[in-house]
Amino acid sequence: MAKPVPFTLRVDDDAIADLQDRLARTRFPDQAPGAPWAYGSDVGYLRDLVEYWKNAFDWRAQEARLNAFAQFKVPLDGIDVHFLHVEGKGPAPLPLLLSHGWPGSVFEFVDILPRLTDPARFGGDPRDAFTVVAPSLPGYGLSFSPGQERFAIERVADCFAALMTDVLGYARFAAQGGDWGAFVTSRLGHAHANKLVGIHLNLLTVPRDPKLLATGSAEEQAYLAELKTWLDEESGYQWIQGTRPQTLAFGLTDSPVGLAAWIVEKFRAWSDCGGDVERAFTKDELLADISLYWFTGAIGSSFWPYYARRHGPWPIPQRGVEVPMGYAEFPREILHPPRSVAETMYTDIRRWTRMPAGGHFAAMEEPEALAREIVEFFRPLRGAR
Repeated sequence: MAKPVPFTLRVDDDAIADLQDRLARTRFPDQAPGAPWAYGSDVGYLRDLVEYWKNAFDWRAQEARLNAFAQFKVPLDGIDVHFLHVEGKGPAPLPLLLSHGWPGSVFEFVDILPRLTDPARFGGDPRDAFTVVAPSLPGYGLSFSPGQERFAIERVADCFAALMTDVLGYARFAAQGGDWGAFVTSRLGHAHANKLVGIHLNLLTVPRDPKLLATGSAEEQAYLAELKTWLDEESGYQWIQGTRPQTLAFGLTDSPVGLAAWIVEKFRAWSDCGGDVERAFTKDELLADISLYWFTGAIGSSFWPYYARRHGPWPIPQRGVEVPMGYAEFPREILHPPRSVAETMYTDIRRWTRMPAGGHFAAMEEPEALAREIVEFFRPLRGAR
């Protein structure tokens, strides 16, 4: 098994200059009639964001934020996997695999990482410390190179299990994730249960199937209405990414503003921002994530899990996750399956917390609250290693 090699992120000056040139030559569409954001990304907001990207955004400062954490690459399953590996500060840190999703990246974890690895710094107990491993998903950001194989969720989970056990030597570990990271984490809980002390999620990975609504309760009926709206009005991106990912990749790989419009619309729609995306994220946070997709050229490959899911079985079988599970339900998450539906997938739900604020990007939006939930869930499981 190959050994990890230390990695430092530094984008070539020429690539930054090329981005600046492309931004200066942007051709914007006209704004459709009606309310801003009614039909997708608002032209006025994108003009403002691009102006900031050209004249004020400091990519080198964002590199420094990520490079403050120990990073590595290792050849694994035919690709070079990038990951952050941050040692915990406590008497017995619990290894924790932290998995991001789309359209996110490891930049999501910059604020939550210290809260997990060094809880005493934030007034917590050092006995709750984690040693965190946060990989870039295969095909995403720094785990991408042109022409490499594409990974479905099942293969991502196998790859991450090998990273934790075979490469890093953790016989058993904890896992947490949202978005595709929740799928990876749930798949680990199914396919690699003997390696997991438990899993924690901020998205439930149950199939979006009304047939799972067994009781007809008011809670289930509310979820059915929410699900119908989601499928009718909010899932168009999944259809194109899951059926014609290559076609979409041409536009978003060639146009940084097209890429920004595609990603920012999701950060606004899926966060607890009240319609103002910068209530939840700064321009620098948004552009750090977008710029990483741009500089790595990884947007097309990041679509692959959507294609694989649409053209294959659901990656986690019914009642297929038997390890202890905890769930943080954020109010502006994209869907809110009730516990009766979750129990068709997860057979050992130990903790279910309705959070007071936050949305789909919980690690960025509410790092303190999510870190606290992760700590509370895994605290009684630490003796199970």
